[in-house]
Formats: sequence, structure tokens, C-alpha cells
Amino acid sequence: MAKKMQLISFKLCPFVQRAVIVLLYKSVEFDISYVDLSNPPDWFKEISPLGQVPLLKVADEVLFESSVIQEYVDEVTPPSLHPSDPLQKAKNRAWISFGGELFMLQYGWSHAKSEKVFQEKADQLRAKFMQLENAHSGQSYFNGKDFALIDAAYAPLFMRYRYISELSGMELLQDCPNLSRWVDNLLALDCVQQSVVEEFEQIFKDSIVKADGYIAKLLDDNTL
Repeated sequence: MAKKMQLISFKLCPFVQRAVIVLLYKSVEFDISYVDLSNPPDWFKEISPLGQVPLLKVADEVLFESSVIQEYVDEVTPPSLHPSDPLQKAKNRAWISFGGELFMLQYGWSHAKSEKVFQEKADQLRAKFMQLENAHSGQSYFNGKDFALIDAAYAPLFMRYRYISELSGMELLQDCPNLSRWVDNLLALDCVQQSVVEEFEQIFKDSIVKADGYIAKLLDDNTL
């Protein structure tokens, strides 16, 4: 049996959420603690090689890098959520990596300082979503009818996408029926809904306002 795991992150981190979703889906007990990255404690600096989150502590060992953590969590809590076919598994890993670029684009979209940059980032993200749309199975989840590790990897992205879309009034998935259904299916899962702190939506909105970008101006103009 795997040793009890301790995740270390901050409350808005999408990458730790990937591991949390897997653990909740598999009903595995774990602990999670949050640090303030603007003023990290000394113990965190000592154990984080990159000074970043998430971290995973297992006894006296520490893992870093979200994709490594997610795969470790999956491997030590069988059955695996990865496809058994080596080629399909490799393709899933590639598309999970693709998701990392989407996170960066989406962050740029949500924090754009001007309408011009906001529209540019939206167009870039829309094009990437179309690539993902064409790779999707067209069924309930990315590979088909069964939930997989890649679904856990994308759920945090789409949770944030949904909030950004609602705040900005801009929809990017109107030409992506596969992704639209996928988003609905992912966000309806208990393991996804319970993978963030209770006040997550408000904290996320506050972070957008604090960024003082184009969306924050829209919110101010609409007195939301």
C-alpha cells in the first residue's frame, strides 16, 4: 500500500489540482497544505529545488514537477488511469504536454492589459482549442467513455476557462462541440468539484481583478 501523501501548493495552483483529482477519483487519503509563494517559509525553500509548487512529500522523499507527481500518484494507486496500449499512452502524454501551453495562453488571455492583447490571446487559444477538438474522441472523455489521466490533467484548465468566459463574456468553444461536452462532463464530476478550496471561485475572481487587466476593466464598467 502506498504511503500517505502530502501535497504542497497554493490555493489557485492548477497543477496540484491534477494530482488532487486523481487522488479523489481513486478515493485515496492524502493531506494538502498551502504556502504563500510571495513569502515562502524557509522549510519550503529547503525542499523545493525550483522554488515552485506543487510538491509531493512521501515519507522523507520529495517530488516536484506536476506531470511527474500526477504520474507517480497514478502508478502507486492502481488501477492506472493511463491507457494500457503504449502508443495510446504516449499520445495521451503528448496531449497532456500540449495542455501546458494552453495554460500559459489562457493565463495571458485572462491577464491581458489591453483589448488588443485580449483579442490576440483569445484567437490563439481558440486555434489551440480547435486542434484539441480534432484530437478528441467525440465521446464523454478524451479517449472514449472512460475517465483517464488526461481528463484529470485538463479539468483544471477548463474550470478556469469557464470562469474567465463568464467574467469576460467571451466564449471560445462555440465551434468545438466535442470540447464543450467534455467540459460539461468534467466539471460535473465530484472529484473535480471537490479538488479546489471552497472559496476558489471568489479567490480566482479576486486574482483577475488584482491583475488590473482588460477583464478587470470590464468588471469595473459593469459594476460586478
